[in-house]
Amino acid sequence: MTAIQARATHIPTTASHVSLGRQLRSELIKLLSVRGTWWSVAIVAVLTVGIAVLFGANLPKGMGNPIMVIVAPVQFTMLLAGILGVISVTGEYSTGMIRSTLTANPRRGSVLAAKAAVLAGFLFAVSLVIFVAAALIVTPILAADGVTFDWATPDAVILPILSASAAMALFSLIGVGLGFLLRSGAGAIAATVGIIFVLPVIFGLVGSFLPDFTWLIDAADYLPASAAPSAILPADVNTLGGAESWLTLGGWAAVSLVAGWATLRGRDA
Repeated sequence: MTAIQARATHIPTTASHVSLGRQLRSELIKLLSVRGTWWSVAIVAVLTVGIAVLFGANLPKGMGNPIMVIVAPVQFTMLLAGILGVISVTGEYSTGMIRSTLTANPRRGSVLAAKAAVLAGFLFAVSLVIFVAAALIVTPILAADGVTFDWATPDAVILPILSASAAMALFSLIGVGLGFLLRSGAGAIAATVGIIFVLPVIFGLVGSFLPDFTWLIDAADYLPASAAPSAILPADVNTLGGAESWLTLGGWAAVSLVAGWATLRGRDA
């Protein structure tokens, strides 16, 4: 009986290795299977094209670079990018799927990295397609006023479109980090709205009523919403240069992800 029991309790096991490719594929499937993802993409597309058409039809005289018509909607769509990052995380917590995810891959830092990489890559690609489509749609509208996009000059058209797409990806990473940090959809979305839209308003009001607080006015330039335009279209009139703007956006994304990683490691699912 002892031998039989010993054989019965000896269950052969196979070492399973969760490869990077499998993690990325799993996160991509989860991202694409959620309706919220496609609703967010649809709203981004409608806003981007709609605002670009509106601006293109009312182009100010003497505008130096018409590509501003295409990338200007980022000031509105960046919030949607952040919210998409939030719901890609908090959706798993609300359904309990996060437990299955962490059971399949106990390395929590790897889970966060895979989700962040997939979402950033997806949003960069989608944004790139939307911006190019908006440029093609607006081209005949601008042509009526004798304005054209200089596609032959990368700095004039291609680079701003790539930069706007990269900025959208970075805003989504801010949302991913906040999602892991707060785990609540409502709380993380509120925090995202606060960082992207509310803080610039507060800094502006305080700066207006307390002009002696110059450090606060200067600090407002390092908010994500302030750094994004300078990163997409660097100009001499901007307070931050192109490199500083990208470091600012990257810093916000990095801090958010590190905070989310620390929370993910330190708490149970």
